[in-house]
Formats: sequence, C-alpha cells, structure tokens
Amino acid sequence: MLKVTPPAGKSDVRLDSPVQVKVTDGTLKNVEVVSADGHELKGSMNAEVGYWRSSSILRSQSTYTVTVTMEDVSGETSSKTSSFTTLTPDSMATATITPGDNWTVGVGMPIVVDFSDSVADDNRQEVEKALTVTTVPRTKGAWRWMSNSQIMWRPAKFWKAGTKVSVETDLPGVELASGVWGKRTTTSQFRIGSEVISTVDVNAHHLVIRKNGSVLRTIPVTTGMPGYLTRNGTKVIMSRDSKVRMDAASTGVSEDDPEYYNLMVDWAMRLTNSGEFIHAAPWSVGSHGVANVSHGCTGMSDENAQWLFNQSKVGDVVVYKNSPRELEFGNGYTVWDKSFADWSSGD
Repeated sequence: MLKVTPPAGKSDVRLDSPVQVKVTDGTLKNVEVVSADGHELKGSMNAEVGYWRSSSILRSQSTYTVTVTMEDVSGETSSKTSSFTTLTPDSMATATITPGDNWTVGVGMPIVVDFSDSVADDNRQEVEKALTVTTVPRTKGAWRWMSNSQIMWRPAKFWKAGTKVSVETDLPGVELASGVWGKRTTTSQFRIGSEVISTVDVNAHHLVIRKNGSVLRTIPVTTGMPGYLTRNGTKVIMSRDSKVRMDAASTGVSEDDPEYYNLMVDWAMRLTNSGEFIHAAPWSVGSHGVANVSHGCTGMSDENAQWLFNQSKVGDVVVYKNSPRELEFGNGYTVWDKSFADWSSGD
C-alpha cells in the first residue's frame, strides 16, 4: 500500500507542508519530488520503515510531481506518480537587516529587521524561528517586536568590542500573515568596533567622550531650552551625515511660528526618530557650556563637532542625564532603556 501526502490532485498546498511518502507491504526504493520548472525537493528516507519526508521548502505557484519507486513482497519493482499544486500567495514579503554587510558599528547597536509587510500577532513566533543571530564570541541576547513590521535584537549588555556577528532571515516557506509568505533568505555580516560612549550632562552643559574607558575630550555644549527639552536616557547614534537639512516643519512647527527654522547643519548624528541630533551649532557658540538654547539638539562648535563626528560611528552610545524629560521607548534605538529581563519578556 502506498500513501503520498499531499494527495494526488491537491491544490493550494501550503509552502510549509511536508511531502511524505509511506509504503506498507513492500520496500521503498526511491522518491523524487520535482516541480514543473525542474526544482527538486530534498528529503530523507528510512527504507527500513518505508518512509520518506521532505526537508526543504515548497515553492509557490508550482506543480510538483512525486515519483515513487518501490518493490513489492514478490520482489517486483514498480513506479507510481502523483502531482499536487502549491498556493499562490497574496503577497511575498522580504526583510531588510541593519547593520548591513561589512559594517563596523558601536557597542550599543541593536540588530534591526524591517519586514516589507506586517507580521500578524499569531505568526510572530514562527517568524522569530526563521531569524538567526550567530556571534563570535558567543553573546547572550534576545529579540523584541517594536511594531508589526519591525523586530530588534540586543545583547544582554553592551557588545564586546571586536565581536563578529552574522544574521540570517530565512523567510521562504514562512507565513507572516494570512496570504503573506516570505520570499527570500537575507543575510548580513558585520563587526563591533571600539567602545565609544559619550555622556551629556544637560545641567552642566558638557559632553564627555570616552573610548575604551579613557576620556578623550570634554566638549562644551548647549541642549534643549524650556519647551524643547532634550530627552534623558541612553541613546544610540542612528546615522551620520556631514551635512543635513533640518526643517522644523518635520516636528510640527509651522512656518509662521517664531521658533521655526530651516537650515543646513554640519556634522550631524541622529539620536532619535523625533529629530534629536548632535551637530555643529556655530550660531550659538556663546551659549556652549553656559546655557541651553537649542530646540532639543546638542550643539557645539564647528571644530568640536567635526572632531566628534570623526571619532564616532553608528551604534555608539550617548547617555543623557539630568534632564526632566524622559526618552520615550521606541523613539530611536532605545533598546538600553529597559532592563534585559524586561526587554526579553516583552514588558
């Protein structure tokens, strides 16, 4: 007796469905599962019990033919075939990994995976199983969903400098939401650079930058004035640009507001989604180290800003203290503003 799953003529077969062959009252000799375009499905056979099972993922919109060769109790060999057709997805989703290939990043950098389609709550566990983080040396860490299309992984504590990291999102055959299936496997390999941690004291109006634990420089700064207070908390440099245009309209300030601005700034490093940067602010040099007069950014002289920019990289840590305004979770790479226990538990 021969049983093939999916059965002959079956349509709309899920991509994560295994192909199984079971022979009783005979010996299973060989199994081939091949799509119309020549894709051969891999699998493993246990001839002693007459069983074969696929070990690779089905392709969408494909008709597969199963060819089974077996030997009956009299020693006669025969072959039988059957076919089935896989489903047509409503959408095929991809993933983007940050940091990208060959990046060197700071010790505070999380791994960020952005999906092109939303991931349903009921599918998140299966999607997580398709995400792999491999590190040398071995590093404890955990994933956490930040939205329905983004997940982040952080170590239990800051990365060790020199760590090598490999990330894989093996999405083929994974259903992200009803009718939405993964399209391809994406990988990234990057490394952790030197430990660079800056501390900004909002009340004292200065920034202290340390590299591998040693103080490199103390820089006079200005931060946010009343009504535009700079946020307290542990931030991570998200991007670096030697020049960037800052338009207050992007933060909800209208052009007829006296506090409206639209200007190019130099040596800008983003810290929050809401628009906090470290950058050169030559127009307020008289307030550096003395008073807080910005709209929330951390300003300093051209010379200090360029020097700091050259010392810094994406993923470096910037700790802000002595501000009454707290950093909102999710406003940037805020992975360090929760304990690892709370992070990994989802609290």
